Amino acid sequence: MLQKTSLENELSGLKVLIFDWDGTLVDSIMRIVEAMHVASDTCAVPRCTDDEVRAIIGLAMPQAYDVLYPQADDAGLKERFISVYSETYIQLEEQPSEFYPGVREALEQYRRAGYQLAVATGKSRRGLHRVLSGHNMLDYFDIPRCADETCSKPDPLMLHEILAHCNATPRQAIMVGDSPFDLRMANNAKVPGVAVSYGAQPMHILQREDPVLAIDHFSELTLWLQQQPRTLLKGALDE
Repeated sequence: MLQKTSLENELSGLKVLIFDWDGTLVDSIMRIVEAMHVASDTCAVPRCTDDEVRAIIGLAMPQAYDVLYPQADDAGLKERFISVYSETYIQLEEQPSEFYPGVREALEQYRRAGYQLAVATGKSRRGLHRVLSGHNMLDYFDIPRCADETCSKPDPLMLHEILAHCNATPRQAIMVGDSPFDLRMANNAKVPGVAVSYGAQPMHILQREDPVLAIDHFSELTLWLQQQPRTLLKGALDE
């Protein structure tokens, strides 16, 4: 665990924990890669490498397509590609991707401690609803925000909306993610970012976005939270 800086004098009652979904909470990266390859083959466009696909994870699909195929100008082809990707991913997710080790237990612990929990994802609302339903978590998070109902990462609007809903300032929240887009969005919103190394991108790439914390295992987040100001919380993580 790398803690780049102490926020003791900056965080004013940390109370909102915001999480990316794919690659941060659930182990779904390779399903995303596979669905993108199927879409490429079906639509007869050049297949990108696994690394190229992993590099766009976190963006909304229209923006992801534009990054992967910047010369493409066929709107119909783009629409078909996104449709095939979505259909393929739904098939692969018939059994929802599993949480990474310790994640579900940690989320329960954070709720008991009084944190507000939020999701900020590049998924569509329909896609997130489907996976939350599969995990029996439809009403679990205080506020989920999705790319098709607001601006795509790294625009900060998604985080601004979450903070407004939770009646919190940027320094009363953290954004946890596995992609540069997650952390760039956090920086744009003045929200401290936490990088996880086990998802879409390796840590040396994530560190370019200057996260306040870099972790290799989700349990390290709990250890760090125990050290942060918690004056607004109802309970304690170590109870």
